[in-house]
Amino acid sequence: MSEFFETRRIVVTGGAGFLGRYVVEGLRRRGCEQILVPEIEDYDLVNMTDVVRMYRDMRPDIVIHLAAVVGGIGANRAHPGEFFYKNLMMGVQLIEQARLHEVEKFVAIGTICAYPKHTAVPFREADLWDGYPEETNAPYGLAKKMLLVQSQAYRQEYGYNSIFLLPVNLYGPGDNFDPATSHVIPALIKKCQDAIDTEAETIVCWGTGQVSREFIYAADAAEGILLAAERYNGAEPVNIGAGCEIRIKDLAEKIAALTGFQGEIRWDPSLPDGQPRRCLDVSKARDAFGFEAGTALDQGLQSTIEWYRIHHVGGKTV
Repeated sequence: MSEFFETRRIVVTGGAGFLGRYVVEGLRRRGCEQILVPEIEDYDLVNMTDVVRMYRDMRPDIVIHLAAVVGGIGANRAHPGEFFYKNLMMGVQLIEQARLHEVEKFVAIGTICAYPKHTAVPFREADLWDGYPEETNAPYGLAKKMLLVQSQAYRQEYGYNSIFLLPVNLYGPGDNFDPATSHVIPALIKKCQDAIDTEAETIVCWGTGQVSREFIYAADAAEGILLAAERYNGAEPVNIGAGCEIRIKDLAEKIAALTGFQGEIRWDPSLPDGQPRRCLDVSKARDAFGFEAGTALDQGLQSTIEWYRIHHVGGKTV
């Protein structure tokens, strides 16, 4: 590994969260001794006063901005205003103050939800502005997308080095299994495990199951982010993904098999499917900074299921 991170002070917003813990672990493996994680109890990053104080206290060389208010389709439908406002204000203020405090580099983490609803597969970074995002998560996706606009505008006017990355759907050990806010993989794992625990014969899943998604193991995503932080200094957005898709119906059947759930999977078409398809062109990440995802879906799902079972007590994750 290079010595890029060894002498730099790195702030990781959201560093105590799901993806953040993998990024912090990756920094430690690279010999970084000055990793700073602003806790929400100390710094409300929606509040400009707290953002300014965070920069003065932590004096970072690089900021990796992972902090987000995020959830699955249900959470996005329930809180579109909150998701838009808080994600927009966090990102915009952090980038502005990074520039003013002469921070060496800002790594903005966007979302696959920023892509248009009917983007041609595979999603290419050049397609990002070819339409409106899928309606159920558009406010969140557009709030994050504005950080790309800001990054490019600041590069043009101020010569500021802010990069923008687009990770696809994450999963892995340590994921969020709260049914009110979880994404599809932890939601399906919990449904199957709960059914096994209660000897239920049926689980009910959202939508038709006919839409597709791409997933990346969180540890792989963290590796891509750190490679970009070290090696990529371009204005254009970059996808971080695995480059392959799976139908949600097939995913549900795979998770049922891996957990040992042998009952019926029922689909509720009255609930939304979300975006019709998701699959990324990942060639830019490979060419620009040498990133390729290394964890196969079956392997990652098995690790996630095993983690959930170890931490699963009485229907709660501990």
